[in-house]
Amino acid sequence: MPILPRFASAINLTVPPARAGEFRPLGLGPLSVWPPIVLAPMAGVTNYPFRTLCRAFGAGLYVSEMITARGFLAGNQRTHLLAGSRADERPRSVQIYGSDPEVVGEMARRLAAEGVHHIDINFGCPAPKITRHGGGSAIPVKPRLMARLVRAAVRGAGSVPVTVKVRKGIDDALLTYLDAGRVAEEEGAAAIGLHARTAAQLYAGEADWPAIAKLKAAVRIPVLGNGDVWECWDALRMLRATGCDGAIVGRGCLRRPWLFAELVAVFDGREPPLQPRLGDIVAVMREHAELLMAFFGPTPGMRQMRKWCLWYTSGFHGAAQLRPNLLRIESLDEMLGLLGRLDLEEPFPLDALRRSRAKDARRQEVRLPHGYLDARDDDSPPPPVDDLAGWDAALSGG
Repeated sequence: MPILPRFASAINLTVPPARAGEFRPLGLGPLSVWPPIVLAPMAGVTNYPFRTLCRAFGAGLYVSEMITARGFLAGNQRTHLLAGSRADERPRSVQIYGSDPEVVGEMARRLAAEGVHHIDINFGCPAPKITRHGGGSAIPVKPRLMARLVRAAVRGAGSVPVTVKVRKGIDDALLTYLDAGRVAEEEGAAAIGLHARTAAQLYAGEADWPAIAKLKAAVRIPVLGNGDVWECWDALRMLRATGCDGAIVGRGCLRRPWLFAELVAVFDGREPPLQPRLGDIVAVMREHAELLMAFFGPTPGMRQMRKWCLWYTSGFHGAAQLRPNLLRIESLDEMLGLLGRLDLEEPFPLDALRRSRAKDARRQEVRLPHGYLDARDDDSPPPPVDDLAGWDAALSGG
């Protein structure tokens, strides 16, 4: 049988699959994760339905969208739903956000008591509404405060491994990731994940993989690299180039949850399976919609599915003309009827492999509280924000 040309972008056409024994499972306390791949927590995305869909394609660790500690402890119904799971999800992984050590410690204790298997702390959110109050990616600017937060979570979690996720820093003039790695290691974190961009970059430009290598050389705990893993081959290149212990996959899987099947293949030394045709993708979309409806309810589930319809079909002929209608779907039959107008035999477009979703090249000037940089040794948590609902809405992951 002739060998088919590899379906990959030019940069990945000659990347070899993993050699036997080249990489090791990712160890996080009692957890052993193979392949060493982690689904990035993404707001409005990595809920239980999407995690279930990704897990069906391949092994790894699938993290919830970010859950605010204050909302969780206050019994907010929406927060508890987003933190929710089902008995079939093992291991169960939850990312938390908080800036008060007592609150973070108590949330870690409660999650551990619920049977959560892994807790991640977000120190990377770049949203202006968060950083201007001293939260998110502003927290590593104050290493002693970050230390208190990690220490509280580790103590509260007990035997459950706690990891942290950070960005490189505020901007190129204020890099914090090496200090954050030292803090994470000293306070008992099981690993640290680095999104290799600054808060000022948001999602613009290329991820700075050499920074991941610098962090790996500076700490003894496992380091997870995050940024620009669009194809399975990118994860191999990242681990080979940086020596990091695992890769975090974010935007690359949003229109291609089958990316996790490809990652399993290449880490096991095989070429990945063929890309699905549009008809196969429609079947995935149907399953995704059914999972959303079962978890959130029929109407909320289908309304969440609207954005997914745009992501899944982007790049296919005729999909742009359906966009206005897909943004108004209210039922599964309506969605399937619209998709049936397309050519279901059309192959997946090669130029869509590295196409971003809902992100642009915009950068920002990071907002910090007045005088924040004058007291970097201060370990006091920022004052609580009265507008808890607005605060939750502003959190968008790091």
